[in-house]
Amino acid sequence: MFRIRIGNARALSPPAMLLLIAATVPDVMMAAEQVGPLVERASRFLATTQNEDGSYSSQMGTGITSLVATGLMLNGRSPQDPLVADAIAYLARNVQKDGGIYQAGSRYRNYETCLAMVCFSTANRAGQYDQLLQRAEAFVKELQWDEGEGHDESSTSFGGAGYGKHGRPDLSNVSHLVDALKAVGNGPDDLAMQRALAFVSRCQNLETQHNDTAFAAKNPDGGLYYTPAAGGLSQAGTTASGGLRSYGSMTYAGLKSMIYAGVGPNDPRVKAAYRWAQNNYSVSENPGMGSSGYYYYLHTFAKALSAIGEKEIADADGASHNWRQELIVTLAEQQLEDGSWLNSNERWLESDTNLVTAYVLMTLSYCREK
Repeated sequence: MFRIRIGNARALSPPAMLLLIAATVPDVMMAAEQVGPLVERASRFLATTQNEDGSYSSQMGTGITSLVATGLMLNGRSPQDPLVADAIAYLARNVQKDGGIYQAGSRYRNYETCLAMVCFSTANRAGQYDQLLQRAEAFVKELQWDEGEGHDESSTSFGGAGYGKHGRPDLSNVSHLVDALKAVGNGPDDLAMQRALAFVSRCQNLETQHNDTAFAAKNPDGGLYYTPAAGGLSQAGTTASGGLRSYGSMTYAGLKSMIYAGVGPNDPRVKAAYRWAQNNYSVSENPGMGSSGYYYYLHTFAKALSAIGEKEIADADGASHNWRQELIVTLAEQQLEDGSWLNSNERWLESDTNLVTAYVLMTLSYCREK
């Protein structure tokens, strides 16, 4: 199990520890028992919002459909379940001649294809999607920024992936790429995974042999931000010294990606990112961004902490948090009467109930202890 021990969690005497366990275990059990009903209500909601062609919010591309289907499967629905099967059939109709899985004309080919790869990999119980996934894998590897795009290892764009009109790579897209590569069986030795790790390392506010960007020394707090490419950008803004501010969703996305790419618990990059997570622990906001991208943040938060294997995380004051329990309780309080979730902050499409509900399903799947 991947273990990190950083922080100053308060020591308890044996009697005090026994009292803590006695008080906590029932709460944990009660919280865990809430996952099933939360998922069931969400599933009933999603049954009412699926389009006739099997898609969800297709005006925004194929990505939300992939997230919904994956979230349902990770919470126990089979690929033959009508909601899932119809969604997968829709995605299959969007497989393009180049191997990508995206709506024709989309500017978000990496994003849409990577999410679809995770979805098809989750549904690939009998190898029926092997060929589709092989072609999609080749497609996203071709999109990755490297020598083919004129960027060698010295470039801040090297190893990245991107989308949209900006024409530069970012950590969010690289995180999706790493998920997709892992889903189809690529490990740390895969060249595309190694290149992705090079980009992730440069997104961190930490000077190491893997990161010689000018930003690393300006805000050396160990967290991660959106991109060092094309002049650098953090959605959380800049520091007075010109550094790029770290924020929650990118720090957890980067931490998870490091782990998937084989970076160990004693590596300075992992230790620094985890320390930032401790110092900025929250399930009520996206640290550094407030309510912006909150549900995307919760998904990366849960995925990263699940990958680490820690049941609890100590915050900056040394207080220990059972993050799964706190997530479940928080999401139970936020679920709307119709079974969905919604962010009142519309940034990054979180005004779309299908997208936010899909994020929550993914988050809850990591709250089920393996």
